[in-house]
Amino acid sequence: MKVTPTDIPDVLILEPRVHQDERGFFLESYNRRTFRDATGLEVDFVQDNTSFSVRNVLRGLHYQIRQSQGKLVQVMAGEIFDVAVDLRRSSPTFGKCAGRTITGGAHRMMWIPPGFAHGYLVLSEHAIVFYKATDFYAPEHERTILWKDPDLGIRWPLDAEPIVSEKDRHARPLRSAETFD
Repeated sequence: MKVTPTDIPDVLILEPRVHQDERGFFLESYNRRTFRDATGLEVDFVQDNTSFSVRNVLRGLHYQIRQSQGKLVQVMAGEIFDVAVDLRRSSPTFGKCAGRTITGGAHRMMWIPPGFAHGYLVLSEHAIVFYKATDFYAPEHERTILWKDPDLGIRWPLDAEPIVSEKDRHARPLRSAETFD
């Protein structure tokens, strides 16, 4: 597995070994030992999530103030612009963002540790996003940072007004959001 740090060293791009021939391909998308050996991280995934979205859907920036989730994100079909925002006040990268385009056919994954907000924009006609989480979904602890907060300076590759949920439309800017110590 190839591991590449992003602008925020704790946010990683992972590329598994792909075995490809005229029949198609095979890859091991997750193996606890391989993940640990490649990243130096010992994580325990407890929940898998899948979402289907159409072009210009923007989901996020979501996080849980308690039961913070680390996420291993992969795109099964389509293409997204995936973003992680560091919400750990003690971190030298607090308030910084790491964004990458992830495509289903490229077999790349993004590791987003606990203490980060996460969101993505669908760039293709549709996208199926699958991610493993290190803690259970707890709606009572879920919070949302405003995706277009100018203090974050995220350069979303928008070609139209994004489609967002009511919750995401009324999210808070970082300066008034709950964060981690």
